[in-house]
Amino acid sequence: MANENAAAEDLRLGIERVERLEEEKQGIADDIKDVYAEYKAKGFDTKQMKEIVRLRKLQPHERQEMQSILETYLSALGMD
Repeated sequence: MANENAAAEDLRLGIERVERLEEEKQGIADDIKDVYAEYKAKGFDTKQMKEIVRLRKLQPHERQEMQSILETYLSALGMD
């Protein structure tokens, strides 16, 4: 019985931790949205800002490979 209570308590604590982290995640997402809104109001293109953030997460060789493939596709379509 004590073992079941300990397991139930541990499960409850784990669920509460996840709930707190979900709240923090939503708060951070709201903060990010606010930053993009601020920079949009300053005249920046937030779509391009998001793309830069995404690209900065990649390794240099991954970015180069993506750029090479894009250039190949654009050339194949006569868009270079």
